[in-house]
Amino acid sequence: MFYILTAVGIMALITFLLRGLPFLIFTDKKHTPESIVYLGQVLPPAIIGMLVIYCLKDCRLHSVYFLPPEFLSGILVIILQCWKRNILLSITLGTLVNMFLWQVF
Repeated sequence: MFYILTAVGIMALITFLLRGLPFLIFTDKKHTPESIVYLGQVLPPAIIGMLVIYCLKDCRLHSVYFLPPEFLSGILVIILQCWKRNILLSITLGTLVNMFLWQVF
């Protein structure tokens, strides 16, 4: 048990340091390299796009259903995000609708 807790603690510490290291190194925005600023602007939308593609890769558009639950809940997330601009609300309701649709169909 001690071995498992130690391993989890070390992994958590390393993850925290890797995610916090850029903020510690580039505390002054005037001296932040342009490439880092560019990556900070471009990577988040690219990562979200890759996650969407990964989540929808197994959808079968030619199935019995008119639209798979993933597409319906994805459309709901897009509509809610454009309407309310609240990512927590969009993701939560999209997840709940997706789970509901999977139980119903």
